[in-house]
Amino acid sequence: MREQNDLILADMIATRAEEVPDHAVVTFEGAGVRNDEVRTYADLWMNGSRIAAGLIAHGMQRGDRFGLLMQNHPEFIECMVAASISGCVFVPVDPRTRGDKLAYTLRNSACRGIVCGDYSLAQVAAIREQTPDLEWISVLESGDEADAMPTRDVAGAESIASMLEVPEISVDVRLESPLDPFEIIYTSGTTGDPKGVVCSNVRYGAAAMIGVLCNFQPDERPYTGLSLTHGNAQMITLAPTLSMRLHATFSRKFTKSRLWDITRTHGCTVFNLLGGMVTAIYSEPLKPDDGDNPVRFVVSAGMPVSIWEAFEQRFNVKVLECYGAIEGGLAIKPVGVGPVGSFGKPPPTLEMKILDENDNECPPGVMGELVSRPLTGEKAEVEYFKNKEASEKKTAGGWLRSGDVCHRDEDGWFYFDYRKGGGIRHNGDFVNPGFVEKVVAEHPQVTDVFVYGVPAASGAPGEKDVVAAVVPTDPDTFDPASVFASCRLGLEGNFVPSFLQVVDEIPKTASEKPQERLLLERFGPGRAGIYAAT
Repeated sequence: MREQNDLILADMIATRAEEVPDHAVVTFEGAGVRNDEVRTYADLWMNGSRIAAGLIAHGMQRGDRFGLLMQNHPEFIECMVAASISGCVFVPVDPRTRGDKLAYTLRNSACRGIVCGDYSLAQVAAIREQTPDLEWISVLESGDEADAMPTRDVAGAESIASMLEVPEISVDVRLESPLDPFEIIYTSGTTGDPKGVVCSNVRYGAAAMIGVLCNFQPDERPYTGLSLTHGNAQMITLAPTLSMRLHATFSRKFTKSRLWDITRTHGCTVFNLLGGMVTAIYSEPLKPDDGDNPVRFVVSAGMPVSIWEAFEQRFNVKVLECYGAIEGGLAIKPVGVGPVGSFGKPPPTLEMKILDENDNECPPGVMGELVSRPLTGEKAEVEYFKNKEASEKKTAGGWLRSGDVCHRDEDGWFYFDYRKGGGIRHNGDFVNPGFVEKVVAEHPQVTDVFVYGVPAASGAPGEKDVVAAVVPTDPDTFDPASVFASCRLGLEGNFVPSFLQVVDEIPKTASEKPQERLLLERFGPGRAGIYAAT
């Protein structure tokens, strides 16, 4: 008989549903336009069991994959619980994803089904013919968007209510090992196609330790508006909350204008931030009650040094800076400890170094690639789904190769400098220029395009704004607003260019490689031919 393991989500929720069934563990706030939705441990267990039964009824076997394409809803967590109960594997996908990128993700992961919000159903319907493995579609009919495609308009689609409205049901946990896969999170595809990082059940359960490392207290009330399709929200907010019996508040999506009101209404004591979000919050008009909030500290990844202390003073909070990636690697700079600008030091279980191109350790102050491995000296392990070559490259020499260029100081504090290979990190996401270039190139007014990054106006370390250099078909009739509109329709938000740079031609080498440095020399907000997104 299988022994229960608190590091397995299904077992964790089952245990707490027995011990504290009525503990309200999560609230999804209604933004003033809908009622708040609250879930207890008992709710999560019962609804997770119902969805697990629905997955099994669809013929889903252990290890089979299904997509999750939705904003932050209680049903997202319930689908996670269902995956752990049924032994299936969920593939979280940003609900803004569409077109070729959505088709690639579902096809590469061989998803047999998908659970999506009604506001994303049209995106699924549009790529149905490109995803032959997709057998079923379950729709969360949120009613959030009046013009959402009706479920009945898509052949084979059904409401998730058909799973959730059944009587109480008991489903045996089908996992055979804590090492069984739990989810596949796709990278942003900085170079080449996105890669699916396979996360085991036990690895997700272990993420709850982040709460301990961040010094979450028993009465902590976390908040996030980051998407649960992103590892940050899953690992920093949700995992510690479920494990530590806290109470977390979620928003459908991040909103800088309502942030502090949400924390006041729900008594939130900590929230997490990525990259340019910090500057977006700080750029809001000053208010006399900015510092009147219950937040003790924020968990930040990419706090700009230039506003770090001013942010703390204005909003009466402290900053806990951290570093991590879905493949692994973790460092934390606790509140009030270490130098401003550092992302911290690794936990006691992890060895972290800066290596040069020959794998020699760099001395303090010298930049190189950030690498890590277990302190015991064991080889780092990463599994990219169906991509053994990439997995081996990521862990060459036994080290987890971050792809980030960093340095450390004499006291062992680490600092982020830039992404190796010049990747474009925008608001915490690594933007694949190929997806952007495809959408822009398909616009009838564009004859050539090259996408690159410039230092972010936000000042966030390692962040870049996205620039699309375009050659118009007819300069006299070129309409930048039309190109921006096409990008918003065809791309997720963080992939939409911040600027269009209109040029006569893309400067290229003899081998047809665009010369980014020449475009950078001509770039500058307010200069001729530069159009900013509005």
